[in-house]
Order: sequence, then C-alpha cells, then structure tokens
Amino acid sequence: MQKLAADANPELPSLRQLWRATALAALVAGILLVTIILPSEYGRDPTGIGRRIGLYRPADPVAESVAISDALNAERRSTAAPLQKSTAPFRSDELSIVLKSGEGTERKAVMGAGQTMVFSWTATGGGVDVDMHGEAVNAAEGEFISYWKDEGQERGHGTLTAPQAGLHGWFWQNLNDTPVTITLKISGYYERVVTP
Repeated sequence: MQKLAADANPELPSLRQLWRATALAALVAGILLVTIILPSEYGRDPTGIGRRIGLYRPADPVAESVAISDALNAERRSTAAPLQKSTAPFRSDELSIVLKSGEGTERKAVMGAGQTMVFSWTATGGGVDVDMHGEAVNAAEGEFISYWKDEGQERGHGTLTAPQAGLHGWFWQNLNDTPVTITLKISGYYERVVTP
C-alpha cells in the first residue's frame, strides 16, 4: 500500500530545474528561428546556415512581377491597341551602384504618362530590400504609388508603364554586413534617370 501511494505523488521539479528547462527551450527556439524559420519562410539568412543547408528560399521577383503586372494591366490589355507609337526617343541606360552595409539609395526614371520602360537589376554580394514606386509631378510629400516592395531580393526584371507623369523607380537598401553592387539596366521611353 505504501508503494502505491508513493507512485501516485511523484516529486515535482524544483524551481532551478524549471528555469533550466525554460532557458534551454528558449535557446533551442532561438536557434531554430535564426537557422531554419527566417531563411525558409522570410528569405532572411543572418547566419548563412540556411543557405548552406538548402533552406534559403528567396521569393521569385520575376514571378511576382508578372503576377502583379498581369493583374494591374488585365483591363488595359484587353482594350489597348497592339501598337503604341512614341514621339519620345528610345533610350537605354546601365548603372552600377555600390551600397555599403546599411546604406540605401534611389534611382528613378523621369517618365510621361503612358511611357514604358523595360528593366532588369541584379544585386551582387547579397539580397537587398527593394521598394519600386512612382511619384506624380507636384505630388505632396510622402504621396506615391507602390508597385513592388520586398526583402532580401537578388534580382528584379519587368516592364513598367507610367500611370502618370513623374518619377518612377526603385529604392534599394543593403542590410547585409558586406557591400552589395546593384547593376541596373533600363530601356524604353523616358527622359532620363535621376537620383532624387
């Protein structure tokens, strides 16, 4: 009868054992967050381990650009003429921009409403945060149209038809510990590329 009573009331863990178990669980959770969850779910790999073990999955900006472009242009494509002549001259520019760790920069094309450009950019040395947007002529401070915003991107390609006259382009930010070189290629109908 005594043996049965002892089995029914097992000894509870001490406060020290509970603290140790909690600390160990928090440590394991932190390691899993940094090495597995951030690289595979959010495209962030601060340690580089996710890339080495094959878990780093950056979003495919090409597929996203196509999906966004298709959604925004579906109505216009169905009613737009297959040929659009331009009085503006065709031009092409290629820029190379080095971003130090933590640094950000903007490059924008001066475009008239309805003008189109084709773009391709790559980030060598690591992914960058990107915000592609446009600002109308005489827009109020902070007033803009956002086209594409993402984190940890190593490339972006697509076309943009300016919905309004103004500045249309990109803001890139390097959150890596090392410098990143952005190579931007643009072709189409626009006046010039500027650094606002």
